[in-house]
Amino acid sequence: MSARSLMFQGTGSDVGKSLLVAGLCRWAKNRGIKVQPFKPQNMSNNAAVAGGNGEVGRAQALQAKACGIQPTVDMNPILLKPETDSGAQIVVQGKMFDRATAKEYQKLKPKLLPYVLESFERIRKEADLLLVEGAGSTAEINLRTNDIANMGFATAVNTPVILIGDIDRGGVIANLVGTKAVLPVDETQLIKGFVINKFRGDVSLFTSGLQEIEKRTQWQGLGVIPWFQNARKLPAEDAVSLRGAPALIRQQLKISVPRLSRIANFDDLDPLKNEPGVNLRIVEPGEPINSDADLILIPGSKSTIGDLSFLIEQGWDVDIQAHIRQRKLVLGICGGYQMLGKLVSDPLGIEGNAGTAPGLGFLDVTTKLTSEKAVTKVSGTDIKFGKKITGYEIHIGSTYGPDCTRPLVSIRSGNSEERLDGASSPNGLVLGTYVHGLFIEDEFRHAFLQYCGLEKLSMSSFDLEIETTLDEFSEHLDKNIDVPRLLDLAR
Repeated sequence: MSARSLMFQGTGSDVGKSLLVAGLCRWAKNRGIKVQPFKPQNMSNNAAVAGGNGEVGRAQALQAKACGIQPTVDMNPILLKPETDSGAQIVVQGKMFDRATAKEYQKLKPKLLPYVLESFERIRKEADLLLVEGAGSTAEINLRTNDIANMGFATAVNTPVILIGDIDRGGVIANLVGTKAVLPVDETQLIKGFVINKFRGDVSLFTSGLQEIEKRTQWQGLGVIPWFQNARKLPAEDAVSLRGAPALIRQQLKISVPRLSRIANFDDLDPLKNEPGVNLRIVEPGEPINSDADLILIPGSKSTIGDLSFLIEQGWDVDIQAHIRQRKLVLGICGGYQMLGKLVSDPLGIEGNAGTAPGLGFLDVTTKLTSEKAVTKVSGTDIKFGKKITGYEIHIGSTYGPDCTRPLVSIRSGNSEERLDGASSPNGLVLGTYVHGLFIEDEFRHAFLQYCGLEKLSMSSFDLEIETTLDEFSEHLDKNIDVPRLLDLAR
């Protein structure tokens, strides 16, 4: 028997769809319901490796964790990974499918819908309840033709829809009522109710607002979810979540991360920013990297050569050089690792025009970009401390050179033989690796942070923190909205 399904769409991006689905997945899992997440189309450079070494959005990986299961590529059959302001790499059921501009993608969507429906049918046979997440805004009627992310998908499978409005950003009444106004009648009939998210203050003050929305839309109000402070502890999918993280004076170790224009897989930062005693600062374009940083971490990128140029335009290369002269550490992960070398070569034009670009020159290595993409989970040990590491690789190209004789980690994928990865400068101040998720393992993270200068260690557990926070949010939902009534709308 196929699972019942319920879809959650939003009045805009970042209204809390991903987190709400994760919380409801954990609520259902804790009550013995066999539940799975699904998102037809996602756009994110923050990907995770699923079973079979395929890519899915980071949000679906978190939602799968909330369900107590491993992520599969069917949970997110279409993943768009932006490479430029107008173009993206298209990943279908976990594998690289094509590249397209935004305009080209609109014409491609009808060819992708069968993959979405295939994954949906496959995954609904494995659960009792399927919680589906939309993308962006339901009201983007200019993109409605051939839509596979929101109402196009909902109508194709005839699944009920719950609309989510974000009151924190303001205008939530107009957003919900306006959505009703622009949608055709057959689509508004699929919307069975709405939820108000991210409310701060006295919920009773919004009673008349709820009544007005119900009156104007004829949808039932399913509750108001108060602001959940600990949401910041959970892995985020959108890079907008990196903005404005508060710097706490009491923290001892300062880590600075330049925000690249195509920053990718920034979940690498989550275990660090959640670590007591660490002040992780995102350096915005136009700002210098602070001179008092103990560690500069150059993150992954979806466009290594483009972001290398962007980094130099910001003057961050000069800041990194000054940082190294102070004998302080620099770590590059994936694209950041490639940038630290002497040269990045793109003979096939994988990232745009074919050619080469001089790197930052802080590591004696060269990178050659190729059409073959590495996507795999890895485990092993780090060379310096001998601590266990786990993580994943998602990258194109290979890196080689004299500094690779001083690797960072020894890793293996599945049953394969161990291999060495990464590089270190002769003085040990500049480090690079292809391994994402490097800091998930607590013992390695703590050893590395102490090496960087962290004096007082909290011995926190990152995985336990995630599990605890998911449970807390699940109960936060249970306390503030009628979850059984909401889930009863699934069919």
